[in-house]
Amino acid sequence: MRVYYHTFGCKANQYDTERMRQEIEALGAATTSDRSDADLLVVNTCTVTNQADADARRFIRRVRREQPDVRLVVAGCSAALKSDAYRSMDGVSAVIEGHDPVQVAQAAAGDSAAPVQIQLKAPLDQIDHEPIGGALLRTRRGAARGWLKVQDGCDRKCSFCATRLARGESRSRSMDEVVAEARLLAEVHAELVVTGIHIGHYGLDLPSRETLSGLLARLLGEVPDVRFRLGSIEATEVDDLLIDLLATSGGRVAPHLHMPLQSGADPVLRGMRRWHTREQYRVRALEIAERVATLGLGADVITGFPGESEDDHATTRALIEELPFTYLHVFPWSPRDGTVAVELPGRVPQRIAGERSRDLRELAVTKGQAYRAARAGGPAEVVVEGKAGTALTGDYLRVRLAPGTEARPGLWAGTLQGDEAELYIAGPREPSMVSV
Repeated sequence: MRVYYHTFGCKANQYDTERMRQEIEALGAATTSDRSDADLLVVNTCTVTNQADADARRFIRRVRREQPDVRLVVAGCSAALKSDAYRSMDGVSAVIEGHDPVQVAQAAAGDSAAPVQIQLKAPLDQIDHEPIGGALLRTRRGAARGWLKVQDGCDRKCSFCATRLARGESRSRSMDEVVAEARLLAEVHAELVVTGIHIGHYGLDLPSRETLSGLLARLLGEVPDVRFRLGSIEATEVDDLLIDLLATSGGRVAPHLHMPLQSGADPVLRGMRRWHTREQYRVRALEIAERVATLGLGADVITGFPGESEDDHATTRALIEELPFTYLHVFPWSPRDGTVAVELPGRVPQRIAGERSRDLRELAVTKGQAYRAARAGGPAEVVVEGKAGTALTGDYLRVRLAPGTEARPGLWAGTLQGDEAELYIAGPREPSMVSV
């Protein structure tokens, strides 16, 4: 059996697909990168927006037109919330309501085991049906950087978010299991990205009440010769130890944070049911920037959220101008079935939400170009990604390799040259990072 995998969505979904692949290969199946050569397609869906649901269904319909004989197994977040819609689609042989790789492997093999049962504590309020952990992931196939998933689910209740509905309560992997998997992944990957759905809550559900910063300190001590990078983390969950590790690890913790902002206006943050204020975010971001001299700083921002006024937009823009962001992910708000936000009054016209989004994206480009220009002539540790002659710096800049520079595997240090339009790295010389 030849299996093709198609993943929608975030790094956590990408990690889950790798676990599915590993389980299915253990049953004797082969993975193919050519969809037309596949006997079976595994589709791992995303439900972050209504459009994400529609994209998955559209892909499945296209596959059925082009490959009418192929089997389809559908899993993931959208499958968890809209399982009946996928089961009714022509050619779908199995729907796994979530991300359990063993369930997916059983479905791929044609096993008739009972599907995962979703337990609803309240209508579309809380789904908690999957274990965390299991067999250790050995590699992220064909990638220089590996994903290290440390937890799943989320206990927060942002009014715009559907992912928490599909992923359930926050569940942490044991520290021993995470370290063991990191050792395996470090054998083939120069960088490991610590990921999950809400990594800032890592350990809160464990008997020992561990913390993300404590886990990262242990990873640094027990898994040498690899760079760790944090996935998305809330500003208010970056504790002092985490800042110390960013500032003093000699680059082993990548000097890069992606801290969701969503809005820089308190009235909008309250409508979003966010738990931080504008000032709390601002103060922590500046504290981090003061300690970590070279810092890649990104954020998610939603424009046109119900009730957002022109003054709210201006307030958000002012905060973005003040803080040392090097990039932003900006999206206009769109209604999402099953969320609180879809019922809120004060809908902002799509045209205005789009204009505000473009305004912030343009600002982000300007700030990003200024940061890239300032980095020219400075040192950087990079990992080469793929065969396209590009590399990723610790502070999350994608740069090109200078002519004549060997695209060597692993992590190596060099000097950034060029300008904001195109940075490239010359070298390599020996890595400058030291163990902590």
